[in-house]
Amino acid sequence: MSWDTLFLLANYWAFAGWIALAFLPRGPKILALILYLGVFILCLAYTVLIAGFLTGGIDPGGPGGGDFTTLAGVMKLFAAPGGATLGWIHYLAFDLFTGMWIARDADGKGFSRIVQFPFLLLTLLAGPVGLFLWLIVRERRARAQTKAQAKA
Repeated sequence: MSWDTLFLLANYWAFAGWIALAFLPRGPKILALILYLGVFILCLAYTVLIAGFLTGGIDPGGPGGGDFTTLAGVMKLFAAPGGATLGWIHYLAFDLFTGMWIARDADGKGFSRIVQFPFLLLTLLAGPVGLFLWLIVRERRARAQTKAQAKA
């Protein structure tokens, strides 16, 4: 399988998880499907790829080498198609997991799906931006819930 094909499959897989998260009812079964068929599969793909890269069993399809200790080393890792695909799958897995946390947190705090949608979309498109903005918006309601629980 080519790196382009793997890249596209990972994108489609993650996007299916995001569609389910945004539009399907969030019962325990749907959330479990997103977690184990979405996030888990992306994490599995990442684990297999990074283990293959580290042991030399998978050719990254480019210059190879590089490390995580310097900017130049990371740039060298991402210069290969396999390295860029590996990095992208990493982002997809963590962004979908973060989106699940935002959705569950928002549901628990009584935010409507319409209010949640922009945060989920921003998390899909620019991970930390969506999470950052959600953390700001949720704060007031989180404090109110904590006060209410303390009084009870």
